[in-house]
Amino acid sequence: MDARVAGIPDLDGTEEVAVVIDVMRAFTTAAWAFHLGATRIVLAADEDEALALKDRHPGWLALKDRAPARGFDLTNSPGLIRQADLSGRTVVQKTTAGTVGALAVADAELALCAGFVVAGATARALSASGAGSVTLVATGDGGRAEEDLACAAYLARLLAGDRADPAPHLHRAETSPAADGLRRGRRRGVHPDDVALCLEVDRFDFAMKVGREKGLTVLRPFPAR
Repeated sequence: MDARVAGIPDLDGTEEVAVVIDVMRAFTTAAWAFHLGATRIVLAADEDEALALKDRHPGWLALKDRAPARGFDLTNSPGLIRQADLSGRTVVQKTTAGTVGALAVADAELALCAGFVVAGATARALSASGAGSVTLVATGDGGRAEEDLACAAYLARLLAGDRADPAPHLHRAETSPAADGLRRGRRRGVHPDDVALCLEVDRFDFAMKVGREKGLTVLRPFPAR
């Protein structure tokens, strides 16, 4: 399968198959939410929309990036969210980069969201789709985030049929500015384990598929064949 890497500014709406990558931390957190029992994640364009969706749907939980804020129940942190009981819940997610990228490709024939924690399952789902090419969307830092580019490179190797060693890709992600910022506590809403949790390869055996449902953009776990 041919793979090209693009940033969000490079997308033009013609992508037929895409994988949106946000390693630190949107789609690591999303994978944990599904592991903890969430049935779906509704992706919001901004914080106002996230809160409005929560207000219209009692029982839904709102999740945002960075510091906790009034009205939001969860923080975009795998280390913080892993203690939550999300069984049967719908989560509304808004983050700085990951959800933006997912919204941009939600009308594609096949759109998946990924990080290292679901890399193998994502590659298997793509291979099973029979697609001839895929756009790997690195969302962080305008498409220049080292951790997202590292995950994209690892996925490209898997899609090429290689028995790829994840170690050099993980090292690239672990030494990225984003990882350094999380370790140094430059953001609020961070858990000390966040970087390590974002670098767990194949922690979960499902892919994550995004699409349109009744006017909403929804992310759901997707079994990898």
